Amino acid sequence: MALLIDGHNLIGQLPTISLQDPDDEDALIRLLASYRARTGKAVTVVFDSGVLFSLSETRRYAGVQVVFAPRGSSADAVITNRVKKSRDRGHWLVVTSDRQLSETVARLGARVQSAQEFALELAPRRPDGESADWRQVPPSPDEVDDWLNLFERQKKEDGLAGTD
Repeated sequence: MALLIDGHNLIGQLPTISLQDPDDEDALIRLLASYRARTGKAVTVVFDSGVLFSLSETRRYAGVQVVFAPRGSSADAVITNRVKKSRDRGHWLVVTSDRQLSETVARLGARVQSAQEFALELAPRRPDGESADWRQVPPSPDEVDDWLNLFERQKKEDGLAGTD
């Protein structure tokens, strides 16, 4: 089961991230990368386009596919399209608390989980089973490798490789 997440909708349900924060998307992506490293689940997060994003953009960060809806479209439309075009619509677990989006993708055959419920799953578990503050959990070795690879690729793209 692959996760298809309504990004801004989920941010609104997280106590540690605010939609008012200019880095809210980055904070969510880091949290989802940690979740992915812990669970091994495929994760795609979709954000509405913002002031800085006039064209659709898709990137990968630490194994999380990050999609920004093109200007004039919405995350809901992108999510609906992905489910609609999928050969195996039941493969998707759509995370959103948007009632209209939930009903639409459920009719198409995807499973739906509320953003509130999923927010509880995002918190890492301590050995005693209690939720841990995700900001205090050190990255796994796989996460460290993913981030180092990302930074190295970015340095190459920016023409900074070998300037250490």
